[in-house]
Amino acid sequence: RQKKKKTMADFENKSKEDKEEKDEGGDGDDNAPAPEEESTATFTPVVQLETVEVKTHEEDESVVYKQRAKLFTFGETLLDKGTGNKTWKERGVGEVKLLRHNENSRVRILMRQEKTMKVIVNHFVDPRIVLVPNVGSDRSWVWNAFDFSDNELVETTFAIRFSSTEVAAEFKKEFNKVQEEMQVLLSGGDAAKDVGADEATAALSSLAVKAEEEGEKTTSVPEKAPDADAV
Repeated sequence: RQKKKKTMADFENKSKEDKEEKDEGGDGDDNAPAPEEESTATFTPVVQLETVEVKTHEEDESVVYKQRAKLFTFGETLLDKGTGNKTWKERGVGEVKLLRHNENSRVRILMRQEKTMKVIVNHFVDPRIVLVPNVGSDRSWVWNAFDFSDNELVETTFAIRFSSTEVAAEFKKEFNKVQEEMQVLLSGGDAAKDVGADEATAALSSLAVKAEEEGEKTTSVPEKAPDADAV
């Protein structure tokens, strides 16, 4: 038998027929993906979590001054615990703030680590505190105070380092200014701010700095605090 040769017209007709079958809802390609269907299922969480407002205890305070700095403390490391060997330890980098309470006008110094927001210095600005220049550095200050960063009063020696001499001088100027305001508040000379003065006096009386026997304003400064590159 002689086979019939397929012409171009036969292929075109076949293509049209396949297209018409698909348009009419024919089976088409069995391997074609099934059409997507939108799921209407709903899932209810087993535990309902409520939004909790996190307070930083700064809501009732006004920022008097703030500046980025690096903080150090002088004390024993975990390995030297109980040996009496003390060295300078870096506590972190962040914004150091002078915060004034909106009601009783008390001022505290607060600093948190960047990213973690861990409190690394937190104490009232006692008028007796003296900022001592760090040996060999004109952009760093050293002082002693009873700190409350870890929820208990601990006598601590701090060193703070700024990015430049000018910034360090500005911090000292603002710190001393606040100390003068606190001195007036504690002495009762400002009648408008006398509310809560007794409470402030009791709180600040627990803060101490090391002084000479003659009572002069001074502080015991350990060996030179680390003075690396700019903060």
